[in-house]
Amino acid sequence: MAQTVKCISPIDGSVYLERPTATREAAMGAADRARAAQAAWAARPLAERVALVLAAVAEVGMTTDRMAVELAHQMGRPVRYGGEFGGFNERATYMAGIAESALAPLVIEDSDAFLRKIEREPFGVVLVVAPWNYPYMTAINTVAPALMAGNTVILKHAAQTLQVGERMAEAFHAAGIPEDVFQNIVLDHDTTAELISRRKVNFVNFTGSVRGGQAMERAAAGTFIPVSTELGGKDPGYVRADADLDAAVETLVDGAMFNSGQCCCGIERIYVHASLFNAFVDKAVALVKGYKLGNPLDPETTIGPMANVRFARVARDQIEDAIAKGATAHIERFPQDDGGAYLTPQILTNVTHDMEIMREETFGPVVGIMPVADDEEAIALMNDCQFGLTASIWTRDTARADEIGRRLETGTVFMNRCDYLDPALCWTGCKDTGRGAGLSVLGFQALTRPKSYHLKKA
Repeated sequence: MAQTVKCISPIDGSVYLERPTATREAAMGAADRARAAQAAWAARPLAERVALVLAAVAEVGMTTDRMAVELAHQMGRPVRYGGEFGGFNERATYMAGIAESALAPLVIEDSDAFLRKIEREPFGVVLVVAPWNYPYMTAINTVAPALMAGNTVILKHAAQTLQVGERMAEAFHAAGIPEDVFQNIVLDHDTTAELISRRKVNFVNFTGSVRGGQAMERAAAGTFIPVSTELGGKDPGYVRADADLDAAVETLVDGAMFNSGQCCCGIERIYVHASLFNAFVDKAVALVKGYKLGNPLDPETTIGPMANVRFARVARDQIEDAIAKGATAHIERFPQDDGGAYLTPQILTNVTHDMEIMREETFGPVVGIMPVADDEEAIALMNDCQFGLTASIWTRDTARADEIGRRLETGTVFMNRCDYLDPALCWTGCKDTGRGAGLSVLGFQALTRPKSYHLKKA
């Protein structure tokens, strides 16, 4: 029996969208249609598939004003930031540009005697389970290269951003991508698990919680279906004594607070060399006090509500736990803080790794800041975490940043920047952040399987 999924708008707690989930029969039928359509899609020339995906991306770009308003309603990001088309387009365009070389055969020998080569073959049906925090950009990371590589795609979007999946399907179909090649389906957890366990799909890409990633792996157990995951994060920033202080404050604070702190690679903890600590905190506090918390539809709002009251509750609980254990909160409660989805952005000092705020994912507009004596202490603290997505080092010494980076347990090392996804580099993580390889040349390899040819010529 179909259930109903509701998107509760964080603006006012009202029901913004309500959709029935697909029945088990409908979901299985959709997967069967995707499988039936895959061979013909893969048989199309690569250039044609790439052109269709780029046309779909351009179609999305024709509605960017609508995108910003709809995202404000669904997950609370202020309209002043203009939606996600910039990153959405950048990622798809980059993958289009490298598709031919990334998917080209690796020819070992082409002589009078033998043709030996390794080709990349699409898996078949790719299931993308996308999150709500950057709902367009996170989805396109896999959707674009999967389609370009010759897979068909089933998109299951988060309940908080149901409309995004619908808008993507509208755009992709309007651009000429067949309906069975790209499908958006509203699925419950049990039906999603059955699609995987019954091998109705051939590859799973999941972005979300650690618990959700574990559920995907359990569903795939024994099927040998690859499961690519990007899960929790607690990304650190380290400000060395030689750092550009103003640039570090501006970028790290933005990395911690933008999107109400709801970024996969947002900054959740900061370690500052003792010589710069007080100045860093003073500047960071002044910056955050200048934010305007409010309705995301108001162009004056710089920080909106969290996407859901329960997400804000996690952040509040961690803040209260830290204060109870001796942390100092530097930001007085904003008048717009309603105790619900609207949460005062917070900076905490006197924090330790005995507090959840420095160890567990917060995914909210709060950051703990600790002084450190040297690189060794910073490295130890940065690695003292169950997650490993990105780490940011602030220094003028590139060689030293490279040395420190090699010792960090993380997927990406940044120097003098943070909270950014470079589509030319592999987006990946370690530890409880999961495993996978998104974007870059490795993204195409992840979405295809190697097939070897050993042809002896007569």
